[in-house]
Amino acid sequence: MGSLRDLVLTVFILGMLPAVLARPWWGILLWTWVGLMNPHKMTWGFAYSFPFAMIIAIVTLLAIFISREPKKLPLTAPVAMLIIFNVWLTITTILYALYPDIAWIKWEKVIKIQAFIFLTMMVMQSEQRIRALVLVATLSIAFFGIKGGIYTIAKGGGGMVLGPDGGFIAGNTEIALALVVTLPLMRWLQLQTDRRWLRMVATVCMILIGVSILGSYSRGGLLALFAMAVFFWLKSRKKALLGIVLLMVGASFLTFMPDQWHAKMGTIEEYQADRSAQGRLGAWKFSFNLAVQRPIGGGGFETFQRDAYALYAPEERVLDPHSIWFQVLAEHGFVGLGLFLLLWITTWRTASQIIAVCRERRDLTWARDLAAMIQAALIGFWVGGSFLGLAYWDYPYILIAILVLTKSVVQRRLEEKNVPLDSGVADGRLGLPTNA
Repeated sequence: MGSLRDLVLTVFILGMLPAVLARPWWGILLWTWVGLMNPHKMTWGFAYSFPFAMIIAIVTLLAIFISREPKKLPLTAPVAMLIIFNVWLTITTILYALYPDIAWIKWEKVIKIQAFIFLTMMVMQSEQRIRALVLVATLSIAFFGIKGGIYTIAKGGGGMVLGPDGGFIAGNTEIALALVVTLPLMRWLQLQTDRRWLRMVATVCMILIGVSILGSYSRGGLLALFAMAVFFWLKSRKKALLGIVLLMVGASFLTFMPDQWHAKMGTIEEYQADRSAQGRLGAWKFSFNLAVQRPIGGGGFETFQRDAYALYAPEERVLDPHSIWFQVLAEHGFVGLGLFLLLWITTWRTASQIIAVCRERRDLTWARDLAAMIQAALIGFWVGGSFLGLAYWDYPYILIAILVLTKSVVQRRLEEKNVPLDSGVADGRLGLPTNA
């Protein structure tokens, strides 16, 4: 069975490569799928360590090079900030890395991901391609939520949902965050169809994803889910109805989970006595102490090492950032953290612009809804990421690319009627789909 699974996956991916040469955007989709889902890590033979991502990347780059399609990077604020942020990552690796040997290894991994984010923004510049990208990214993560939800129900709330082996989201807290980010995107997919059976399928999938988040036994995932639910409620035009629905669904989920789950979640309020919570506080203390003494460039990639702890937080022992914000602060200094924050601020504003100008355009409802759902996903990522070192995880950067691409498509549509993209966002209102 293991060998058959290896063979089927290998034949499928390698068989797609000739099509990628003819259609480079298929290569972006293939790379996104392999990068997020890690399907080869669900095999047990030769495919487990086969360099699928590298092969896909090489073929996609070749396809883009020989393609006659225009290759222009949309120069929006998030793109500019992402370029500057990547330049700063390189500078800190050259000038400030405390452990240059391993820092360069991490830099190479991060830059490869970022390079494909830029390629995505160059290639996927149409509504059809954006839809395909959202579909692939969403289902790549939703697969684990659907499987995990079934597993959790079968175990009566026991067990623990984990992510794909060998990737960014292998742990229980990491997969919980990934699923939280995926929930609003699944909702967007549901909004895109008028077929009742597809809407029902999407509803079942969202329920299973929600159960899977609880089944991960992740307190950070629960907080991220709660924050996202509050955001939906605040921005909904039907607060009373949505509030009742959220309370009913939440109560049903909480009633289903066993006592051991409630005991684990109950420690959120008792962080002083919880070793995991104390470890996070220790990691944040280390990050802050290091940044205070090395404020410009921090300690470079992979600075969370025992020797560094001995210098900046000798009483602490947790060698993990446990926060996207403190991770960037420790590794790239206050300058890096500032650039990181500006990246997300400009990304949020881009979504707000899309929502505002598409509000009265029925032909652009898909773009308005997508921008709103990505804002909800970002809330989940920022809250959940406050307890996880996933600052360089590719999923949120794919969301940035999707927003940039959506803005580009919307701008082209609006130019037909000479409507500026910045109109209607002076008050910074966000808005959600009417039927959200």
